Amino acid sequence: MRQTSFIGRTFMELTKYKYQVEATDQTQMLPQPELTDAAEPGCQLFDLPDPHAIALPPCDLLKTIEDRVSVRAYSDTPLSLEDLSILLWCTQGIKRVSDRPATLRTVPSAGSRHPFETYLLVNKVTGLTPGLYKYAALDHKLALISNEENLSEELTDACHRQAMVRNSAVTFFWVAVVYRTFWRYVERGYRYMHLDAGHVCQNLYLAVEAVGSGCCGIAAFDDEKLSKLLGVDGEKRMPIYLATVGKKITAEA
Repeated sequence: MRQTSFIGRTFMELTKYKYQVEATDQTQMLPQPELTDAAEPGCQLFDLPDPHAIALPPCDLLKTIEDRVSVRAYSDTPLSLEDLSILLWCTQGIKRVSDRPATLRTVPSAGSRHPFETYLLVNKVTGLTPGLYKYAALDHKLALISNEENLSEELTDACHRQAMVRNSAVTFFWVAVVYRTFWRYVERGYRYMHLDAGHVCQNLYLAVEAVGSGCCGIAAFDDEKLSKLLGVDGEKRMPIYLATVGKKITAEA
């Protein structure tokens, strides 16, 4: 075992509760951060189909869990808007806003803080121009952030040249708004954000089966490059996790 680096162990040690300050911003009655980002000003918004109105084939949950694999190669078949709507709903959909207030979503989150904003690299989705989009969870809409011509290649490069980013129908990027979790949990909240990301991506792994697709979670990326491309500062807002999605390649009969 290498003994030259103690960064990981130091992080785990210093985020133990015995080091936590007595007062958090929540206990000091400071205003809690916004539950979600507002719609991007000046961006074109796209409606998504109502996920509850979309007919899906029956799904055996146990079989879906047993058959779960990471899929890294995809067909050229695009996702439909209905497919994308289901996947966004299953990963960050808001069921309701409680009186607290807090968003109650389709995935668990420590203290219902739900720190993530979802960015999407759309390569092949019927009805959408290729580009970078952001999910407006409260409205279940998409905002077009950029349709820069080389964006897909640049994002692939930021993800250590993993070709499945470029070849996917869509790639999900989950960006943490750090203060949403920090407001309640201070430094220990950094642990929780990564746990929350796992909940989100596991829902995606299961949901893609319902729309005849596959996905692959990715944690290998250049933090600075990816943050810049997504338009976030990498400190108050930082990419935590991403996943590629595409239709499965079916063998010819």
